[in-house]
Amino acid sequence: MITYLSIFITAVFVNNIVLAQFLGICPFLGVSKKVSTAWGMGMAVTFVMTIATIVTYLLQKYLLDTAGLQYLQTIVFILVIAALVQMVEIILKKVSPALYQALGVFLPLITTNCAILGVAILVIQKNFNLVESVVFAVSTAVGFTLALILFAGIREQLSLTKVPKAMQGIPIALIAAGLLAMAFMGFSGIKIG
Repeated sequence: MITYLSIFITAVFVNNIVLAQFLGICPFLGVSKKVSTAWGMGMAVTFVMTIATIVTYLLQKYLLDTAGLQYLQTIVFILVIAALVQMVEIILKKVSPALYQALGVFLPLITTNCAILGVAILVIQKNFNLVESVVFAVSTAVGFTLALILFAGIREQLSLTKVPKAMQGIPIALIAAGLLAMAFMGFSGIKIG
């Protein structure tokens, strides 16, 4: 139980996929103007990351490793992620057209979200079993969503604040992202177990 709690705390706070490992920056900066859009993107990434981790783990252990085809890992993982994103896009279009429209071009970008591919590869490198892999994927997705929502809240607040003209838009967003990353560095001293 402590192992799973340790994986969760570490993935969400200590080694946050966006703020500490700098993976998934494109949706972090692109979809973080409104909290509602950030929440929707976080849920889509959570679903894709969890399912992709399960599928890629099983493919790695029972197909690539047993057949000696480890060198195909990256291409197989990318194909699995692309198929899952297409499935999420179709489901969102039917279930929540408003969220589908709000995510716009960023939904297909989940396909190339390096956070999802990174997690799929990290669980193999860390030699996690299937349950640990799922806990890691969900925890990482929670950390991604948390960072995205916090950043969206900051950006919404910044839109109501008088910011110097030269700092408006991306410059102030990058400064805010840096400060948020520094705030998360405070969790780096946490030890569990």
